[in-house]
Amino acid sequence: MTGGFSSEMSGPGEDYDDGSFEATSRIVEPGALDDERTVEVALRPRRLADFPGQPRVRDQLGLVLEAARRRGTPPDHVLLSGPPGLGKTTLAMIVAAELERPIRVTSGPAIQHAGDLAAVLSSLVEGEVLFLDEIHRMSRAAEEMLYLAMEDFRVDVIVGKGAGATAIPLDLPPFTVVGATTRAGLLPAPLRDRFGFTAHLDYYAAADLAQILQRSAGLLGIEADRPGIEEIAGRSRGTPRIANRLLRRVRDWAQVHGHEHVDRPSARAALELFDVDERGLDRLDRAVLEALCRRFAGGPVGLSTLAVTVGEEADTVETVAEPYLVREGFMMRTPRGRAATLQTWEHLGLTPPAGAATLETLPFESDSGRFSG
Repeated sequence: MTGGFSSEMSGPGEDYDDGSFEATSRIVEPGALDDERTVEVALRPRRLADFPGQPRVRDQLGLVLEAARRRGTPPDHVLLSGPPGLGKTTLAMIVAAELERPIRVTSGPAIQHAGDLAAVLSSLVEGEVLFLDEIHRMSRAAEEMLYLAMEDFRVDVIVGKGAGATAIPLDLPPFTVVGATTRAGLLPAPLRDRFGFTAHLDYYAAADLAQILQRSAGLLGIEADRPGIEEIAGRSRGTPRIANRLLRRVRDWAQVHGHEHVDRPSARAALELFDVDERGLDRLDRAVLEALCRRFAGGPVGLSTLAVTVGEEADTVETVAEPYLVREGFMMRTPRGRAATLQTWEHLGLTPPAGAATLETLPFESDSGRFSG
């Protein structure tokens, strides 16, 4: 069987785990909603040539796969990292399709014991692709078994207990592991070193998102002009999954209001209804920024205080709203708390008070975790 698909202990792909109903139901949340996964799968490109954006990753991965095909051997193990919704699962499916081999899908949270992993590995066929989503969430015992399996294509099955336990080596056919993670820093170094090819997916440019939306519109039978597509792309936070979700909501609005096709005015009206502004900010994002500016004069203010003010858990603000706000320059993380930037005041149409926090007057948290300024 080639080009097949099977799923064993598969978990939700690339979802945030923030424990908040409000956060997981946001229209601009990268994690896929349960009732939308079927549509998401239908919109995925099947071949590397059809995969838009990420040109460097696409070219590098294409070279690795083509070389493996010419040698007639499975390619090196592949590690894909990056934020949710950028196409890691899609690329894993493409790897199997390009190699014309079956794929086995599972996830790190589903493998909490070495026996779970042993059951999966022992059932693989030669050349099969094993996709491990959220690989950083595997148990330590399973990680140690995976080291040996990836390098030597064997596992040691423990028979018996205590002093009488015996390790029986079990040879495995050559296979390829494709790991996906949203937090590459949590992977132990020995596991990272087993991957022969590592790629990081970045957020997409608006032009690439427009190309993705044009293709999705064709697959969904949506008539959309270029300005309407560009309006949606500009509000999609650089994430294809969000872009496709917004496209479907705009389609719903157009159908209900009797519009035959999606244009810029209908896209704007639909996205305003769903509280997604021209910069991709939604209700939670704006609530955080307005609390910073209106109640705390731009900050700095502690995370817990800010979360209480907007009626959310601190983890929700930190993991759901804050990454995008910091990346787009709407918020600063300082030793004394979160602070708004001048861009935030301008976006909200507010006048900053004299002495408001700026990038020049406040230290900020660097990538290394240390504060500078």
